[in-house]
Amino acid sequence: MDYGELERDGDRCQLRFVRRLPYAPEKVWRALTEADGLAAWFPTTIEAEFAAGATLRFNFRHGEADGFEGAMVACEPAVLLEFAWGPDDYLRFELHPDGDGTVLTPDGDGTVLTFTDTFTPLGKAARDAAGWHSCFDALEAHLAGTEAPTARWAEVHPTYVQRFGPEASVLGPPAGQ
Repeated sequence: MDYGELERDGDRCQLRFVRRLPYAPEKVWRALTEADGLAAWFPTTIEAEFAAGATLRFNFRHGEADGFEGAMVACEPAVLLEFAWGPDDYLRFELHPDGDGTVLTPDGDGTVLTFTDTFTPLGKAARDAAGWHSCFDALEAHLAGTEAPTARWAEVHPTYVQRFGPEASVLGPPAGQ
């Protein structure tokens, strides 16, 4: 299972996930940036132009929480997507063609997706890691054209609590989990 890793630098934390996907970077990019793809795995809509410097609006599809704003930091199609996710979180998606043959596909295409969530406070690390883990499982299912696994947050959260420790597990489940 592809668990995320937690790194700490003072008050700032970084969750990092690496997923090896048997799809071309362009296909993964579409799932990261187009409304239909995002609806399959990302927790909110993203309303705005995908261009560096653009103001973004995030809205939860089922009203789980209030919407919020962010800003596009970097946007290089099929390579890099980075944005402010609210006032204090930064999400970074890096796509690299599979250069070491780890992702095997009949046509040789494959993508290594590296995701980094930079945030404070530490107390939400296990909660958010379980959430992103669930999201990336849903992304993989979407790319494969299969149904996303259900109840993933509840399944993986205890592992993140154990891996990251009690200080990283202060905040409980998000609404609806």
